[in-house]
Amino acid sequence: MKGLLAWHDRPFRKTHNLVEIGQACAATDPGVEPLLRRAAGLTEYAWRFRYPGDAQGPSAQETQEAVGLAEEIQQVLLSRLPPDVRP
Repeated sequence: MKGLLAWHDRPFRKTHNLVEIGQACAATDPGVEPLLRRAAGLTEYAWRFRYPGDAQGPSAQETQEAVGLAEEIQQVLLSRLPPDVRP
């Protein structure tokens, strides 16, 4: 998401809040808004499981769903960038 914003010269602050970053992306490219709304739940992965013993890890199914959504978001956002800047 930050890559899309950087490509469009849109400022963003240092944050892991995907709602905030997603709103900025949607303001830049409204076509991604429905997908990025689904990303809101991924924000907690930035902190929820960071330290051992603090919280029980995600289930295998939860992990697969989160990774699948993250990969979908990545592919959609990369498709919005020119081919010569994609990894």
